[in-house]
Amino acid sequence: MKAIVLDPAPKTVYWHRDLPPVDAEPLSAHTIEAASGRVSGTIDHRDELWDRCYAELMANAATLLAQEVRRLGGDFAHVHDEAIDTRHDDATCEAWLRGRFSYMLYRRPPPRAC
Repeated sequence: MKAIVLDPAPKTVYWHRDLPPVDAEPLSAHTIEAASGRVSGTIDHRDELWDRCYAELMANAATLLAQEVRRLGGDFAHVHDEAIDTRHDDATCEAWLRGRFSYMLYRRPPPRAC
């Protein structure tokens, strides 16, 4: 007999083609900005550092999106646009990634009356 495992935490953030529930009601459009941690040197042409910074940037963005969904009283966020660029601080010789994420805030529909 196979055990049925239920996902304990419902999904909050939906990325690009991954759509929120079909009955979700749109509330409003928003934008957040997130950044990765800084790394020494430049990340130009350094795949390993780019990958590490990108993974950290996306994790930070997902955390911020989930916090914003709760703060704004929604249930889901659907990210439909993102722009990621590199940043460099010449004084410290550090580089990092910065991202800007546009999303639509959704809520679950109210329960239907019988």
